[in-house]
Amino acid sequence: MEAFKSGSDVLFILLGGIMVLAMHSGFAFLELGTVRKKSQVNALVKILTDFSVSTIAYFFVGYSIAYGVNFFAGADTLLEKNGFELTKFFFLLTFAAAIPAIISGGIAERARFYPQLAATFLIVALVYPTFEGIAWNQAFGIQAWLKASYGEEFHDFAGSVVVHAMGGWLALPAVLLLGARHGRYTKEGRVSAHPPSSIPFLALGAWILTVGWFGFNVMSAQTIDKISGLVAINSLMAMVGGTLVAMVAGRNDPGFVHNGPLAGLVAVCAGSDLMHPMGALVVGGVAGGLFVLMFTLTQNRWRIDDVLGVWPLHGLCGAWGGLAAGIFGSKALGGVGGVAFMPQLLMTLLAIGIALVGGTVVYGVLKSLVGLRLDQEQEYNGADLSIHRITATPERETNW
Repeated sequence: MEAFKSGSDVLFILLGGIMVLAMHSGFAFLELGTVRKKSQVNALVKILTDFSVSTIAYFFVGYSIAYGVNFFAGADTLLEKNGFELTKFFFLLTFAAAIPAIISGGIAERARFYPQLAATFLIVALVYPTFEGIAWNQAFGIQAWLKASYGEEFHDFAGSVVVHAMGGWLALPAVLLLGARHGRYTKEGRVSAHPPSSIPFLALGAWILTVGWFGFNVMSAQTIDKISGLVAINSLMAMVGGTLVAMVAGRNDPGFVHNGPLAGLVAVCAGSDLMHPMGALVVGGVAGGLFVLMFTLTQNRWRIDDVLGVWPLHGLCGAWGGLAAGIFGSKALGGVGGVAFMPQLLMTLLAIGIALVGGTVVYGVLKSLVGLRLDQEQEYNGADLSIHRITATPERETNW
């Protein structure tokens, strides 16, 4: 029976890893559909290569920092409990690799290719695992201090703060250091529209992410005996709430409609195992409205050219999710309990601080040493031609 259970756990978490791996194609198509046609190839190539670099960084450095585990033993040792630790690494890697995939959408169309890959390595190897270890592996005694001080530890079941808030707030310094795309804002203060190249591809990316999210959330239980149908239903309700509020607040704009479910799912990750489904509906709805409001402000009022809106979508909605777990997870609002607001607030602020400092250092140093941005002519020609020497939709074909 023990062998059967360990084998079942391996299969369970492996399927979760596969579902979250599939989400990375969602990141790719969401970016492909949002950027202009001259940057579509670059969007596809970035997500795949970022994932590959993330794997190397996390396997050799990051996983050890977060969990104190390395894979330098013999294969016979790694096979213990049917290799559960290996499949757990795979599952958590897909979370870690989501960080550069998130950042990629913010810095799209004007970032140089290899400096971005260098940033990916440094973030996944060093910055992200530092907070991951604090939140999910008791590093530095911070969780123990929160428990002693406030009666409960920080709770983030599936990564509203650990993954999404970290990714969004890491992206913000990169976006600011790069600056806006040429022609996005005029000297007279006007905003020049850079409309999405393909609403169908944008929608496809959002759908892939939405479906995969049920693996992201439900399989964060990591072992089959801890699986919870409550997590699945709360994810569903938050997704629906985010969609409907974004539809209304965004005046039926398809970009907002398809990012609405993602905002809701980002926010519900932390407390999806604690909330009542009606609480999850509210949490998702607030996230959908928050995304529409802050995306509009950052793009039009504050002139921050965050192409996919990753700071409001992941950074702000992820932070809201961390706080919401402490509110709607309480028994007073129909939740399971076992959570307190102050640990949620303090750890969310700590995540934001680590992300801002880490992102500023990583991208600031790379900007000083090698530069982050394509030159004006390369940007005009597009990242596809400038970096990959091919376009997604060639204007003419040569017949031999």
